[in-house]
Amino acid sequence: MKAVICGAGIAGLALANRLHHHGWEVHVVDHAPGPRTQGYMIDLSGPGYEALTAMGLHDELRQFASPVTEFRYIDGSGGTTVRLDYSIFAKALNGELVSIMRPALERMLRESLSDSVDLRYRTTIDHIDGNRARLSDGTAIDADLIVGADGVHSRVRSLVFGSEQDYLRYLNMHTGAFVFTDSEVFEQVCGQFVLTETLNRQMGFYGLTDNRVAAFTVHRTPDTTLPADPREALRREYAGMGGLAERALAQCPAPDEVYYDQVAQIDLPRCSDGPVILIGDAAYAVSLIAGQGASLGIAGAYVLAERLHHASSVAEGITEYEARWRPVASEIQQSARDRVTEWFLPRTSTKLLLRRWGFRAMRLPGLDRIMVGSLFPKNHKPISELAA
Repeated sequence: MKAVICGAGIAGLALANRLHHHGWEVHVVDHAPGPRTQGYMIDLSGPGYEALTAMGLHDELRQFASPVTEFRYIDGSGGTTVRLDYSIFAKALNGELVSIMRPALERMLRESLSDSVDLRYRTTIDHIDGNRARLSDGTAIDADLIVGADGVHSRVRSLVFGSEQDYLRYLNMHTGAFVFTDSEVFEQVCGQFVLTETLNRQMGFYGLTDNRVAAFTVHRTPDTTLPADPREALRREYAGMGGLAERALAQCPAPDEVYYDQVAQIDLPRCSDGPVILIGDAAYAVSLIAGQGASLGIAGAYVLAERLHHASSVAEGITEYEARWRPVASEIQQSARDRVTEWFLPRTSTKLLLRRWGFRAMRLPGLDRIMVGSLFPKNHKPISELAA
């Protein structure tokens, strides 16, 4: 059996790993010139954590993870308004939680691949004709499975399902991420998640290694247009948010080193057409405010590979995968729209204060699991059951 996967991100690499494990010939293509260095910190738990454990990558996940000991919100003057020991979150999830930079997670998955997996950068799928994928490098591959794992702005989705505007649900936010070097800021945030406690916009910081600091941004805007210069856009949108933010913005790197995009979801009636299937953000993009995009990307890839392995045909495996996995992703999409957005980025001072007191209440016995359950839902079926 042969698969062509478009997208060497988290979902695509996880699927490549598992399909090869089951004896498939796997080709992975990505339009980027090489592995991406941009990205933000991920809290990986739930189905993604379970899937990586089932894939035998638990130890590697812990090795690539970043240590976090504390979670803090700060006000405009830099004063701490909320402070929590990060172990509260891990304890409430029975230890099944790691913090990891997105590029590090991709590297871990990339290094897990066999040398026999064909991985090509600067290459994408230009045309799909039945089971044949024509690549931008002039080659054509006849495959049993063609996968779009190429993100919210998926090339494969546009080739098979039509214009992005028909399926993209914009959530009225933009997000950005970048890494800069500053020893003073590093000392302030090392080993912590530090978030600004602000209305309609937020910056987050985490100390990496060698005095490097990862910065994350999100703000509300009705404008879907992405800026030509993301660095200038970030400096304009996040001005006046305090000393830590100003120092980070002053050292924001060149535009091509900044991740910047809309916050959006993909709403498709189905994610497959014949031998073509979409996974991860290309299929549903639960959005960063749901906090589970990476986890669902990995878990969905795992479930698809297992269903294909156990099914009598590729068509049957795809059908079973959609029936089992779509309800999981749809529920998290709906939850993000209904309640997570207002918690994630409050519009009013009242909602901000309610969030503050909610976090403070986590110090009380019993309330930690209730609050963590709302942030990291665990009401999904076990991955072993979904994949069986």
